[in-house]
Amino acid sequence: MAAGARAASLTGQRQHAERLADRLPPLLVAAERVASTVAQGVHGRRRVGTGETFWQFRPYQPGDSTTRIDWRQSARSAQLFLRDQEWEAAESVWLWADSSDSMTYRSATAWSTKGDRALLLLLALASLLTRAGERIALLGERRRPTGGRVGMATLCEDLMARPAASLSLAPAQPLPRYARVVLISDFFIPLDELRARLRNFVAMGVRGHLLQVLDPAEPDLPFAGRVRFEGMERDGSALIANVDGIRRRYQGRLEAHREGLRALARALGWTFASHLGDHPPEPALLALYTALSTKGPG
Repeated sequence: MAAGARAASLTGQRQHAERLADRLPPLLVAAERVASTVAQGVHGRRRVGTGETFWQFRPYQPGDSTTRIDWRQSARSAQLFLRDQEWEAAESVWLWADSSDSMTYRSATAWSTKGDRALLLLLALASLLTRAGERIALLGERRRPTGGRVGMATLCEDLMARPAASLSLAPAQPLPRYARVVLISDFFIPLDELRARLRNFVAMGVRGHLLQVLDPAEPDLPFAGRVRFEGMERDGSALIANVDGIRRRYQGRLEAHREGLRALARALGWTFASHLGDHPPEPALLALYTALSTKGPG
């Protein structure tokens, strides 16, 4: 990468972080309010019991108990390592919200951009889970899942430090068996790419949930006459002479893609749901929380 391109990339990431830092506090307040509303109608989830199956070694962090240090593994390097047992991550939830450019779209009738609605739902779900004593982590950060106020604070810090994504695809990362994953996106990506990524999770014994967030204009295509549509991810533009003439065909292709998402989730033992940006967030949050509360094989 040329020096100029590298500098532009760093500038773009810094601007993304600054914009997110400005939006996150009000989003967090709104998310807590949404979580409080949903929490009144649900019961806490049962915690899984302890086990002794080894999961991974991880670096020692301030606040960890020194009794859990694995001295044999630590002797092989210059830092201390803890031995994590599988129960500490089993049933923990890894969360991810798409931050690619397509998520910045907002039509006149939407309450917010798709990205902000995805973040609102992610934060509200995190709040609901930590209130129930669950551990959470942001997918892609490779942090140990944590709960309570520390878990929420760590999640927010990781969100603000995360660079803008260039692809609408959740990152790959090793996860323990029985972990849960929640992916929130518009999922405007080829199904083959998503299938390959989800199969990696399934091979690890991970179950998950897909929530598609769309702007209300995307399924309705409420435009008329001659319209130029600009791609949001460097994919060009298209001048449509008569939008009315293509609406039915467009809606058919969109529904075929959504049906493909449903079928993919169903085939892998995951769940799929969709949410429109002009609808209240509480039903989508409750559906996600209920899906996570359903026990089943990994």
